[in-house]
Amino acid sequence: MRDSRHVAMTSSASHHHYQAKRDPTMKMPVYFVSHGGGPWPYIPEEQDTYALLTRSLQDIPGQLDHKPRAVLMVSAHWEATGGFLVMSNPRPPMLYDYYGFPQHTYQIQYRAPGCAALSERVSQLLEKAGLPHMSDPDRGFDHGAFVPMVVMYPEADIPMVQLSIETHFNPKLHMDLGRALAPLRDEDILIIGSGLSYHNLREIRSTGAAPSAQFDAWLQQAVVQGPIDQRLGQLENWEQAPAARRAHPREDHLIPLMVAAGAAEQDPATCIYHDTGLFSNITASSFRFG
Repeated sequence: MRDSRHVAMTSSASHHHYQAKRDPTMKMPVYFVSHGGGPWPYIPEEQDTYALLTRSLQDIPGQLDHKPRAVLMVSAHWEATGGFLVMSNPRPPMLYDYYGFPQHTYQIQYRAPGCAALSERVSQLLEKAGLPHMSDPDRGFDHGAFVPMVVMYPEADIPMVQLSIETHFNPKLHMDLGRALAPLRDEDILIIGSGLSYHNLREIRSTGAAPSAQFDAWLQQAVVQGPIDQRLGQLENWEQAPAARRAHPREDHLIPLMVAAGAAEQDPATCIYHDTGLFSNITASSFRFG
């Protein structure tokens, strides 16, 4: 769901001090997760379909040395024009940004708190990087955020702040955003980009098998197998990949990967989820950096 607001100014400077707890021995990894379709964790009939994705998301907390202080979530489902919006609501409401699902999925509550200190810290980092941004005190959690989180942290006991993507989808801009956010990894903040490695709703249940497999093979090479020093360049030129525009006619669900890769710096990547039967015939993947 697009946010049509233009980001025309930077948020005001904060008078609060962000108490960053740094552990020099532990830099948080960064994730790009394919979040699946709609509110699937809340639909019993979908559990077999998403068994592989469920296991991969449930495994993430165990991959961390300790529980993060908070999560910064960059979801494909929040866009702003001209810059970035930073969630600042201390008790984020829910945003049911999906259609045609069972009635009970429009009463879901994922009650993770917001985090004012993290919102301010993100604004500081974007300010320092010269990236236009605004605080958004009203925004709630969209399903790109609460769906993976309810599988990873069902108790909703970790504060979460969402950060928008920019609606022109410039890959380099979003890599720069990731670079600006990278210091959070030393401050016990878990950065997650949430999208889908394949997102063509017209073909997803019909002719998407071959293009999704072709694009995924390219992604594995660019992100995991290829030289790390060429990773960002490959991703910046993603449209040259095999079946690129068949996989992503509109690249909103790919752009969170650019943020994650930018925040990853020179860390190696691992494929943590790989499914060749999503939506019956689609190939989809998730990645961990570091």
